[in-house]
Amino acid sequence: MKKLRLEPILWLLFSGGGMLAAMLMPVLILLFGVAFPLGWISPPDYEHLYNVVAHPLTRLVLLALCAMSLFHWAHRFRYTLIDGLKIKQLDSVITPLCYAVAVAGSLLSAYVIWRVP
Repeated sequence: MKKLRLEPILWLLFSGGGMLAAMLMPVLILLFGVAFPLGWISPPDYEHLYNVVAHPLTRLVLLALCAMSLFHWAHRFRYTLIDGLKIKQLDSVITPLCYAVAVAGSLLSAYVIWRVP
């Protein structure tokens, strides 16, 4: 019997989260953090933005962005602690803790995203 290894799945979540964050976060930061507040672009009114966010596909994209970014963070933080700071002896504590935080954050973001009526 072969032992099931989670490492390829974790690397897949890491790369997927990095790709989503690299593609979507700069656009969101540019729009909602710079362009709308400075008046470069007129911001959408509340009802239009609410209707966009209330759409199920938009909610799925936001949930994927949050969850994948959290798993990207967990994997990067894990390897920073284990390889960068050379505390490999704590791997049995660091690994479950990092991914548990990512799962908890993903569940919390799912609750917040789907809670909007």
